Amino acid sequence: MKRSFFIFMTIWGLWSCGSNQDKSASNSLDDKLPKIEFADDIKNVDFGTITEGQQVERKFKFKNAGDFPLIINNVSASCGCTIPEWPREPIGPDEEGTILVRFNSKGKQGPQFKTVTIFANTNPATNDIQFKADVVAASSNSKDTTATK
Repeated sequence: MKRSFFIFMTIWGLWSCGSNQDKSASNSLDDKLPKIEFADDIKNVDFGTITEGQQVERKFKFKNAGDFPLIINNVSASCGCTIPEWPREPIGPDEEGTILVRFNSKGKQGPQFKTVTIFANTNPATNDIQFKADVVAASSNSKDTTATK
Protein backbone atom coordinates (compact mmCIF):
# COMPACT_ATOMS: atom_id res chain seq x y z
CA MET A 1 0.00 0.00 0.00
CA LYS A 2 2.80 2.42 0.96
CA ARG A 3 4.68 1.48 -2.19
CA SER A 4 1.64 2.19 -4.42
CA PHE A 5 1.17 5.56 -2.74
CA PHE A 6 4.87 6.39 -3.24
CA ILE A 7 4.71 5.41 -6.93
CA PHE A 8 1.56 7.48 -7.41
CA MET A 9 3.10 10.55 -5.75
CA THR A 10 6.29 10.20 -7.82
CA ILE A 11 4.37 9.97 -11.08
CA TRP A 12 2.10 12.86 -10.09
CA GLY A 13 5.12 15.00 -9.15
CA LEU A 14 6.86 14.30 -12.45
CA TRP A 15 3.67 14.94 -14.40
CA SER A 16 2.94 18.24 -12.67
CA CYS A 17 6.49 19.51 -13.27
CA GLY A 18 6.34 18.52 -16.91
CA SER A 19 2.94 20.12 -17.43
CA ASN A 20 4.24 23.52 -16.26
CA GLN A 21 7.01 23.39 -18.84
CA ASP A 22 4.56 22.33 -21.53
CA LYS A 23 2.26 25.24 -20.66
CA SER A 24 5.02 27.84 -20.85
CA ALA A 25 6.31 26.39 -24.12
CA SER A 26 2.77 26.30 -25.43
CA ASN A 27 2.12 29.92 -24.42
CA SER A 28 5.23 31.16 -26.24
CA LEU A 29 4.25 29.17 -29.34
CA ASP A 30 0.68 30.53 -29.18
CA ASP A 31 2.13 34.07 -29.23
CA LYS A 32 3.90 33.29 -32.51
CA LEU A 33 1.05 31.49 -34.28
CA PRO A 34 -0.64 33.30 -37.15
CA LYS A 35 -3.28 35.75 -35.94
CA ILE A 36 -6.00 37.41 -37.96
CA GLU A 37 -6.34 41.10 -37.10
CA PHE A 38 -9.10 42.92 -38.95
CA ALA A 39 -8.62 46.53 -40.00
CA ASP A 40 -10.15 48.84 -37.41
CA ASP A 41 -11.41 45.74 -35.59
CA ILE A 42 -14.49 45.71 -37.85
CA LYS A 43 -15.97 42.25 -37.78
CA ASN A 44 -19.62 43.31 -37.51
CA VAL A 45 -21.19 45.15 -40.44
CA ASP A 46 -24.64 46.68 -40.79
CA PHE A 47 -25.77 46.90 -44.41
CA GLY A 48 -28.81 48.88 -43.25
CA THR A 49 -32.08 48.62 -45.15
CA ILE A 50 -31.90 46.93 -48.54
CA THR A 51 -34.54 45.83 -51.03
CA GLU A 52 -35.34 42.14 -51.49
CA GLY A 53 -33.30 40.83 -54.42
CA GLN A 54 -30.52 43.35 -53.89
CA GLN A 55 -26.97 42.02 -53.52
CA VAL A 56 -24.54 43.70 -51.15
CA GLU A 57 -20.90 42.93 -50.53
CA ARG A 58 -18.12 43.91 -48.18
CA LYS A 59 -14.38 43.45 -48.24
CA PHE A 60 -12.93 42.62 -44.84
CA LYS A 61 -9.25 43.56 -44.77
CA PHE A 62 -7.02 41.77 -42.30
CA LYS A 63 -3.38 41.37 -41.36
CA ASN A 64 -1.41 38.31 -40.22
CA ALA A 65 -0.13 39.52 -36.84
CA GLY A 66 1.76 36.27 -36.10
CA ASP A 67 5.28 35.06 -36.80
CA PHE A 68 4.30 32.22 -39.15
CA PRO A 69 2.38 32.15 -42.46
CA LEU A 70 -1.40 32.30 -42.11
CA ILE A 71 -3.23 29.58 -44.00
CA ILE A 72 -6.99 29.93 -44.41
CA ASN A 73 -8.31 26.40 -44.87
CA ASN A 74 -11.94 27.28 -45.45
CA VAL A 75 -14.50 30.03 -45.03
CA SER A 76 -18.11 29.02 -44.58
CA ALA A 77 -21.33 31.01 -44.37
CA SER A 78 -24.36 30.34 -42.18
CA CYS A 79 -26.63 30.52 -45.24
CA GLY A 80 -26.45 29.70 -48.95
CA CYS A 81 -27.39 33.31 -49.64
CA THR A 82 -23.92 34.40 -48.49
CA ILE A 83 -20.87 33.71 -50.65
CA PRO A 84 -17.37 34.27 -49.21
CA GLU A 85 -14.16 34.57 -51.24
CA TRP A 86 -10.77 34.34 -49.55
CA PRO A 87 -7.04 34.12 -50.36
CA ARG A 88 -5.95 30.56 -51.17
CA GLU A 89 -2.22 31.25 -50.78
CA PRO A 90 -0.45 31.56 -47.40
CA ILE A 91 -0.26 35.08 -46.02
CA GLY A 92 3.13 35.86 -44.51
CA PRO A 93 3.78 37.62 -41.21
CA ASP A 94 2.73 41.29 -41.33
CA GLU A 95 1.14 40.76 -44.75
CA GLU A 96 -2.46 41.71 -45.50
CA GLY A 97 -5.33 39.92 -47.14
CA THR A 98 -8.99 40.43 -47.92
CA ILE A 99 -12.10 38.31 -47.48
CA LEU A 100 -14.98 39.31 -49.72
CA VAL A 101 -18.47 38.53 -48.44
CA ARG A 102 -21.42 38.80 -50.82
CA PHE A 103 -25.05 38.60 -49.58
CA ASN A 104 -27.96 37.99 -51.96
CA SER A 105 -31.27 39.03 -50.40
CA LYS A 106 -33.42 37.27 -53.01
CA GLY A 107 -36.25 35.47 -51.19
CA LYS A 108 -35.38 37.11 -47.86
CA GLN A 109 -37.45 39.65 -45.94
CA GLY A 110 -37.10 41.22 -42.51
CA PRO A 111 -34.05 41.37 -40.27
CA GLN A 112 -31.19 39.15 -41.47
CA PHE A 113 -28.24 38.18 -39.26
CA LYS A 114 -25.48 36.14 -40.94
CA THR A 115 -22.18 34.70 -39.75
CA VAL A 116 -19.15 33.82 -41.84
CA THR A 117 -16.65 31.52 -40.12
CA ILE A 118 -12.97 31.52 -41.05
CA PHE A 119 -11.07 28.27 -40.46
CA ALA A 120 -7.31 28.84 -40.27
CA ASN A 121 -4.10 27.77 -38.55
CA THR A 122 -4.71 30.28 -35.75
CA ASN A 123 -5.51 29.90 -32.06
CA PRO A 124 -8.45 29.71 -31.79
CA ALA A 125 -8.86 27.84 -35.08
CA THR A 126 -11.95 29.83 -36.08
CA ASN A 127 -12.76 33.53 -36.39
CA ASP A 128 -16.19 34.96 -37.18
CA ILE A 129 -17.35 37.85 -39.30
CA GLN A 130 -20.95 38.91 -38.81
CA PHE A 131 -23.29 41.19 -40.67
CA LYS A 132 -26.89 42.23 -40.62
CA ALA A 133 -29.37 43.79 -42.99
CA ASP A 134 -33.03 44.71 -42.88
CA VAL A 135 -34.59 43.42 -46.09
CA VAL A 136 -37.77 45.14 -47.26
CA ALA A 137 -40.14 43.82 -49.93
CA ALA A 138 -39.33 44.84 -53.47
CA SER A 139 -41.80 46.98 -55.35
CA SER A 140 -43.10 45.51 -58.60
CA ASN A 141 -40.94 47.79 -60.80
CA SER A 142 -37.58 47.56 -58.96
CA LYS A 143 -34.54 45.85 -60.47
CA ASP A 144 -31.85 43.70 -58.86
CA THR A 145 -28.87 45.83 -57.89
CA THR A 146 -25.51 45.25 -56.32
CA ALA A 147 -24.14 47.56 -53.65
CA THR A 148 -20.65 47.65 -52.22
CA LYS A 149 -19.71 49.00 -48.81
